[in-house]
Amino acid sequence: QLAESGGGTAQAGDSLRLSCTATGHSLSGYVVAWFRQGPGKEREFVSAANWSGRATRYADSVKGRFTISRDDAKNSLYLVMNGLKPEDTAVYYCAANIDYGIGTVPDAYAHWGQGTQVTVSS
Repeated sequence: QLAESGGGTAQAGDSLRLSCTATGHSLSGYVVAWFRQGPGKEREFVSAANWSGRATRYADSVKGRFTISRDDAKNSLYLVMNGLKPEDTAVYYCAANIDYGIGTVPDAYAHWGQGTQVTVSS
């Protein structure tokens, strides 16, 4: 199971750090990712990291503002979000799958967290 934490309410320009911890299985060898789903929108890719964390991908909308990282010793992944904008408001989900390559669509991931709300006000 995956469990997110760290969401909340922020002002535009603020920073938040999301965490996701796996229980019951190791994230070692898994690609890990963050997706988000805004009100009335489909779930969209935010960022992902391969099994080593050395290869990462970002959505254009967050590139340069968000940073993904992983700590396999803690069985966790993180998303540091800087320069938050109101359009970043969404439920953020962590996801994981055996590393066959970094996927950017939800169907590429078999394991999901329940989500954590991030609300950014202007």
